[in-house]
Amino acid sequence: MENKSTWEKYSAAQVKACHEFCKGYLDFLSNGKTERECVEIILDEMKAAGYKDLDGLIGQGKKLKAGDKVYRINMKKGIAMFNIGKEPIENGMNILGAHIDSPRMDVKQNPLYEDGGFALLDTHYYGGIKKYQWVTIPLAIHGVIVKKDGTVVKVAVGEKPEDPVFFVSDLLIHLAQEQMTKKAATVVEGEALDVIVGNQPIKVGRNAKEEDKKSAGKEAVKKGVLAILKKQFGVEEEDFLSAELEVVPAGRAREAGFDRSMVLSYGQDDRVCAYGSYKAMLDVTDVSRTTCCLLVDKEEIGSVGATGMQSLFFENTVAELLELLGEGTTLALRRTLANSTMLSSDVSSAFDPLYASAFDKKNVAYFGKGLVLNKFTGARGKSGSNDANAEYIAHIRSIFAREKINFQMSELGKVDLGGGGTIAYIMALYGMNVIDSGVPVLSMHAPWEATSKADIYEARRGYEAFLKLAKRL
Repeated sequence: MENKSTWEKYSAAQVKACHEFCKGYLDFLSNGKTERECVEIILDEMKAAGYKDLDGLIGQGKKLKAGDKVYRINMKKGIAMFNIGKEPIENGMNILGAHIDSPRMDVKQNPLYEDGGFALLDTHYYGGIKKYQWVTIPLAIHGVIVKKDGTVVKVAVGEKPEDPVFFVSDLLIHLAQEQMTKKAATVVEGEALDVIVGNQPIKVGRNAKEEDKKSAGKEAVKKGVLAILKKQFGVEEEDFLSAELEVVPAGRAREAGFDRSMVLSYGQDDRVCAYGSYKAMLDVTDVSRTTCCLLVDKEEIGSVGATGMQSLFFENTVAELLELLGEGTTLALRRTLANSTMLSSDVSSAFDPLYASAFDKKNVAYFGKGLVLNKFTGARGKSGSNDANAEYIAHIRSIFAREKINFQMSELGKVDLGGGGTIAYIMALYGMNVIDSGVPVLSMHAPWEATSKADIYEARRGYEAFLKLAKRL
């Protein structure tokens, strides 16, 4: 089977709506380069749409009813939102789940040092990356520094036109004979991904104390950077101990192609699905089944930790929700989760004609052909995958057919080449029906990833259709 391009099926009005939707997406990508930033953006929109803080309602002893909309934040790095439906919640929920973390470099806790006249920040890469892609490109630093007194200092340097940017150096080609013989995995070592942040030694004034004059010559470039940090952010070197700073590509998300049909940006895995999911959640109001949008952290490193999908945050939140609905029993919780249906909204690999041998052309996602359904993910023999059943896929197909959603089926590359995973297998542990559903991405996990606007828009439409029409099977 071969699908037509979604662009060929669109009316002029749909083309216009697609481009208009993606304007907001470009802003989201540009302003939300960390999990914390994404949560802040989404939270503002949730509140404007009438969503209430679940923890606040718990503290007030309030009860919930059909039509109420609530959210809960997980350590400022994840968020769960619920729109209470008319049906008993034990009948299950319609859930959209995505992640808002992306591959990057994290600044270490004792990072700042001077060598060869440069001030550098030591980093540890986060998630699966090709390390050689991160050298010689403009970089920005985002995150928070928390001082001993609890003061939280937000950091975002490298995005404004007047901001400086940072970079990781690479060896000049004239001296790279040995480097060029290495395998791609070791051309740039992880320990060599240190970010250059300064080169100008600090100067000591004429009236400085004698001891200051003597110490100024040692690590003077590092001291100069520390002086800037002190002046700009009010922090000391030891405050790095309690900092979360992420090094990401600098610059706004951009339209790509002469026809502006694509988006080129950092962090589209998986913020492209997160954006469509929460936007669909905002637009679906009067629902029969309770709807939920769950955006989590740490997917790129195995969904671990308190903010990852493997934590009990979601289960505990649903338990609190049931309590406020007067259904606060363990059995009600188990029934609610088991009877739910879910789209694990995560990206898929897109066919790349320059690397065609990596894909099965009959079972790969193509740019511009719509939302992607992956029956399974995993690697080699479906290891580690969630494998959706045929009945559930048929149900999703019927929803998409009714709402005229353009979609395609896909696998993540050839069988023996590798693979990937999402949060689907974790949610499937509750016994609910789950299938992976997202947007095809070109150059996935690279500093700059590409997507098709048509696929972004169809994902948004498909997510809304699912929230409105999915049922317990």
